[in-house]
Amino acid sequence: MGTSDNPPPAHVPPTSFSKSFTTRIFSDVAGDITIVVDGEPFLLHKFPLVARCGKIRKLVAEEMKETSRTLSHTELPDFPGGSHTFELAMKFCYGINFEITISNVVALRCAAGYLEMTEDHKEENLIARTETYLEQVVFRSLEKSVEVLCSCELLLHPHDIAEAYHVPERCVEAIAMNACREQLVLGLSRLNRTSQRGDSPPEWWIQDLSALRIDYYARVVSAMARTGLRSESIITSLMHYSQESLKGIRDRQERTKLDSGTIENEQRNVVEAIVSLFPNDKVPLSFLFGMLRVGVTINVSVSCRLELEMRIAQQLERVSLDDLLIPVVRDEESMYDVDTVHRILVCFLKRIEDEERNEDDNETESLIDSTCHSSLLKVGLIIDAYLAEIAPDPFLSLNKFTDLIEILPDYVRVTHDGLYRAIDMFLKGHPLLTEQECKSLCKFVDTKKLTQEACSHAAQNDRLPVQMVVRVLYSEQLRLKNIVSGESGMVMSSQKLSSGVPSGATSPRDTYASLRRENRELKLEISRVRVRLSELEKEQVLMKQGMIEKSGHGGTLMTSLSKGIGRMSIFGGGAKEEKRRKANRKNRPRLKGKTGINRTESMF
Repeated sequence: MGTSDNPPPAHVPPTSFSKSFTTRIFSDVAGDITIVVDGEPFLLHKFPLVARCGKIRKLVAEEMKETSRTLSHTELPDFPGGSHTFELAMKFCYGINFEITISNVVALRCAAGYLEMTEDHKEENLIARTETYLEQVVFRSLEKSVEVLCSCELLLHPHDIAEAYHVPERCVEAIAMNACREQLVLGLSRLNRTSQRGDSPPEWWIQDLSALRIDYYARVVSAMARTGLRSESIITSLMHYSQESLKGIRDRQERTKLDSGTIENEQRNVVEAIVSLFPNDKVPLSFLFGMLRVGVTINVSVSCRLELEMRIAQQLERVSLDDLLIPVVRDEESMYDVDTVHRILVCFLKRIEDEERNEDDNETESLIDSTCHSSLLKVGLIIDAYLAEIAPDPFLSLNKFTDLIEILPDYVRVTHDGLYRAIDMFLKGHPLLTEQECKSLCKFVDTKKLTQEACSHAAQNDRLPVQMVVRVLYSEQLRLKNIVSGESGMVMSSQKLSSGVPSGATSPRDTYASLRRENRELKLEISRVRVRLSELEKEQVLMKQGMIEKSGHGGTLMTSLSKGIGRMSIFGGGAKEEKRRKANRKNRPRLKGKTGINRTESMF
């Protein structure tokens, strides 16, 4: 800020504003100070400005103190709102009426703060007038709060002047509170309309928020989450905002012709901010994959991509094949982003492992088992279909293809028809593979899990190694042999099922369930052994007490001994008598404990 006693240059005429009202109100008093704002001079009078503006008063006092001269010319750099807002502020100082509106209230509030138009200088000064308008008009309406927040973006110099007076912060809180109020009113109206059908329309304010800049929008959504707005409304707003903001996404060839530095940076900021705003609830898969594709295209941060992949893995069993076909934008690589799918699978399997680890403390163990196993089977089918889709890509390496095959457990694939089809497609698309590479790839196919149709195709497939064809023919021969002896096989199978012996031809799902069941039975048996051990300890204590009591009666003890000796003499004594007594004990009915469980059986 600079001051000077020299008059303004003659070639810069005063503005029409200064001419219009100074000549009309102060026609007999010439202007005594020129203030330049954004290169535009304003010829004004000191005393109405000094009466309301603390900043002008300080400038005049400093000039008088330093040079003993009156201030006649000064410049106000970085004035909020520019010359137009300064003109409105000067009208206020001169008492000329004008209207405070949604579009100019932020600029006027910042200009009033810049000029220090406080109540210390004059009552009902411009700061108080603008604050009253904000509190009574703007903050009570969601729509007006959004408009005022948008107008904060227009204050380019200085860019943080509105933040200094907490205008954006108060707008954000007002939007969040009004949105929660709208949600409550809408919920009550839905309860009253009992005959309403179908889904309710989305909140009207979702479209209004799309006009905000991404940093303001992120602050609004965070405030809404804190105030308790429904996650469904937040997700709907995020989807609408991303759809409106990312319309300019183009493919790589077109983007190289544009200013990639500005467009991609803005879009990258939008994607990363939206992902960071996801609530804890599940986000629609279509939206997650859409954001992931955009993120791959514009190269978002690693943390952003990992967050998207982790959220997709939480509901991977619901994806479709088209969702997983993520194109690669980098040159000279495979058509599809296989690495991303591999990372998603790793996250999915870790999720299943964590659920199974925590199931021991959960009462609904069987339900968790069935849910996890069902999810694994669905993902196995999807991945086999994905492998068949990407297999013909000539740029797909063998290592990446086999990594996707190996990552899934063997019991996930009930049949290997899908895996065989994928491997056959890979062999067809990569004819230059060596014989050893073909063998290492075909070893993943279990010929016993191939259907008859797949076996017939594999037996006539020239692309397969000879060893695999032999295995297929052997499996087919065993299948035919089992069909011929079908009746005896069915009888033996029924006998095994009735006796509880698992069949050798059980499916992986049955084997997995059997292992889980055996584990639970072992735990139950351990608890039974512990109960039996405590009962034996109690019986031992009682026996000791009985022996102590009987030791005090010698006649009784001698009588029992004589009876025992008499029995031995009657039956001849010796080893034969001991065997007979043991046989008698076995034939007797065993006593049951208090729990009704056979004590001898509970030990086993």
